[in-house]
Amino acid sequence: MKISPAIKIAAIGGIAAIALTSCAANESGGTSPSESASKSNLSGELNGAGASSQDSAQQAWIAAFQKANDKVTINYEPSGSGAGRETFQQGASAFAGSDRAFKVDEIKAGPFKGCATGTGIVEVPAYISPIAIIFNVEGVDSLKLDASTVAKIFSGKITKWNDQAIASQNPDAKLPDTNITAVHRSDKSGTTGNFTDYLAAAGGADWAAGSVEEWPKELGGEGASGTSGVVQAVTKGVGTIGYADASKAGKLGTVEIKVGDKYVKYSPEAASAIAEHSELETGRTANDLAVKIDRTSDKEGVYPIVLISYLIGCEQYADAKNAELVKSYFGYVTGEEGQKAAAEASGSAPLPATLAAKVKTAVDAIK
Repeated sequence: MKISPAIKIAAIGGIAAIALTSCAANESGGTSPSESASKSNLSGELNGAGASSQDSAQQAWIAAFQKANDKVTINYEPSGSGAGRETFQQGASAFAGSDRAFKVDEIKAGPFKGCATGTGIVEVPAYISPIAIIFNVEGVDSLKLDASTVAKIFSGKITKWNDQAIASQNPDAKLPDTNITAVHRSDKSGTTGNFTDYLAAAGGADWAAGSVEEWPKELGGEGASGTSGVVQAVTKGVGTIGYADASKAGKLGTVEIKVGDKYVKYSPEAASAIAEHSELETGRTANDLAVKIDRTSDKEGVYPIVLISYLIGCEQYADAKNAELVKSYFGYVTGEEGQKAAAEASGSAPLPATLAAKVKTAVDAIK
């Protein structure tokens, strides 16, 4: 069955009706892609929106889930994490994808119009991926940089590719006397939030802009919309550098990041390692699994510029029919088969076993 076109969210402030029907008798409703589609009793349409970093994984998840549940249609609009959270909060989508969890004060402020009154939200890690620092410099395929140098480049303090701060860490690279054009996301972005969170934690005094999802205008640089926009701008530019989900890095040059005394190249294994060594945030409900990433870890083999992208839904939906599709889809995505499908489609890292167990408990609580 073909994936239906992505939904078009006309207005964040408006509330779109999401029609869901089901004739399932079992608790979870759906079947996994390893089972026959003829066994599935699940039916209906499920609309989601959010993180563009998840796009490749979402396409793989949707294709497999719809094949196993052939009466289900899933639409996902990769409108960006900020837009996805707003769309979900307004009740215009049944779930959101986001490269950060809602902040505690945002949850308290509410409301979440698709959720039953007085109930909370479920936020579960679903997609773990390194954020690659990508660049386009003729004759240079890879660079080694520490956090301070990265911070100075993206804050405009280092403006030439042959600057001593870059050259000293890359003595064998033929660095040109070319201006640096730093490309950033122009839209509100969880990828930006994760990237600046790293710079704020590891860059010290060389990064004063804090951990933000919207790029500070005073820092300048070139803005581009979405992950694909940043990759395109870096690819078509000269002397450009940017940041994007590693699955989209393609043939562009990439940066190894200094961790402790060594430089670490991004990889699914290194991304999973930093997730495994990080703790859950405190002050949240049992089914709100926000991970506090340890950006300054010096453990061997970890890559600190990583996004942990979430699926966000209601603990209890105002329309009970909505819960069945969300619960079944979330269960597939965060299960072994879904994580394998995402890895094959995008090079993402699987959920560490301990975290995966907590995720299953949270998804099972949806009703």
